[in-house]
Amino acid sequence: MNMLIADARKQDMITDEQAAFFLENGFLVIRNALYGEELKLIQDEMMKLYEKGVAGGFSDPDYMYRKGELTGKSVLRRIEYVIDKSDTMKALLAHPYILKSVERLQGNNFIPTWDSMVLKAPNEGIAVEWHRDAGVPGGRIDRPIFNVDFYLDEADLQTCLWVIPGSQKWTKEQAHERCARPGFDTSDAIPVPMQPGDVIFHDIQVLHGSPAGNGNPLRRTVYYEFRPGEIEAEHGPHTLEYLSLKQHVLLDCINRRKQTSYGQAEREFEYKPSGAFAISEPKTPISYRYAHENYVRF
Repeated sequence: MNMLIADARKQDMITDEQAAFFLENGFLVIRNALYGEELKLIQDEMMKLYEKGVAGGFSDPDYMYRKGELTGKSVLRRIEYVIDKSDTMKALLAHPYILKSVERLQGNNFIPTWDSMVLKAPNEGIAVEWHRDAGVPGGRIDRPIFNVDFYLDEADLQTCLWVIPGSQKWTKEQAHERCARPGFDTSDAIPVPMQPGDVIFHDIQVLHGSPAGNGNPLRRTVYYEFRPGEIEAEHGPHTLEYLSLKQHVLLDCINRRKQTSYGQAEREFEYKPSGAFAISEPKTPISYRYAHENYVRF
C-alpha cells in the first residue's frame, strides 16, 4: 500500500487527507514530532526509568516484567504512569502538534486517559503477538480511540511495529481468527520502521504486533492514549470524576510546557472543551497518577 506520512516540522497539525488515511487504515506515521532539546531530554529521562527497572530489587507495580525468550530471565517490558515520574513527560502531554491533531480526530472534548512506556530489551526483545489494545465500548463508536506512540529509539525490521491496515473495522470474530494463526504471520501486514522522534497514531482496534528480535537494540516507545470525552462518559470504563481529573492534568501540563525553552518557541495548544466538559476554573492536580482501578465504573 502507499503509506501516507505526515511531517510535524512542515505543518501545524495533520491534514484532512492524513486524517482520512488514519480513519481508513487505523494508523498514521508522523515524522519529526520530537527533535533537538526536547527529544534528548525525553530520551535521558526515560533511560533513567529504564535503568531503574532493569536494576530491579523493588516491588513497584508500575514496572512490569516478562520471561525473556532467549535467556528465560525476567525482562522489563513496560512502565506505567510515566507522566507522574517526569516533568519532561508532563510537558510532552501538551505537545501542540499532537493535541491539535488529536482534536481534529476526536473533537474538542478529548481526554488523555493513559500513559506508559513499552520496551524491547536489548538482545532479548520479547515478541508482541497480534492483538488489539482494547475493545470498543458498545461495539461501535463514531470517532476513534487511539494511542499516540512516541519513538525514542530507532525501530528497524527487527523491532518495529507491524500493522494490518483496516483491521480496526473487523468484527471480533475476524480479529480473533487472525490473532489465532500460529507464529508471527506478516502475510497481510506492513512494517512501520521508525526513527527517534517519530510518532505513530494507532487505533486501539487495529491489529498490530512485533517480532521477538534476535540481538536487537533497545527500543523505547512512550504511549499516550486519548479518548473522546462523550464516548468515555457514555460507555466508560472510567468514571466521570476521572475524566475531570485528567482534564485538569492536561491544563496543568499545557502551562508547564510554556515554561520550557522549546515550549516558549511555539504556539501553545488551547484546550477549550465545551458543554458538559467545559472547565470554569483550572485546578492544580493533586496527583499525576490517578490509578485506573480506582476510577473504573464496572
